[in-house]
Amino acid sequence: MEADIHVLTTGGTIDKVYFDRLSEYQIGEPQIGQVLREVHVAFSWEIESILRKDSLELTDADRALVRERVAASRCRRILVTHGTDTMCETARALGGLPDRTIVLTGSLAPAVFKSSDAVFNIGFALACVQTLPPGVYIAMNGRVFDPWKTRKNRAANVFETIPDDPGAPRSDRA
Repeated sequence: MEADIHVLTTGGTIDKVYFDRLSEYQIGEPQIGQVLREVHVAFSWEIESILRKDSLELTDADRALVRERVAASRCRRILVTHGTDTMCETARALGGLPDRTIVLTGSLAPAVFKSSDAVFNIGFALACVQTLPPGVYIAMNGRVFDPWKTRKNRAANVFETIPDDPGAPRSDRA
């Protein structure tokens, strides 16, 4: 049976775990499966871990791999968990894939933290991937963003829409 939603994980803060003896964070196992089990979602899902990297370490080859896995998926609804620093770049690399609703999300704090935004962002992104028309979207901070018109504001730690620039590339929905 084909899953309702195909989840692809790439790492990022959402999957970071703290190793006290090392006093640093490392990318751990994908956390989204645990989140989905704990909240008893009413749809079928499949998780595929593609990468375990901080998004600042992602390369063009990594983005090509994500695109390849999205294109190869039999599912038409795809959620990608991703680090927030280069989420927009990866989302833009997924443009032009027809008949798919692709939503990227992440978190500003690891999912294992009680005060993390991860569970909220995952829930919001899952609603988006089930209701939005085909295209590529970013679901962060309770808003849906067009990746071609979005940036992460690192100072405010939020995503925001870039003011219109007549010379900027147009959104590539299909």
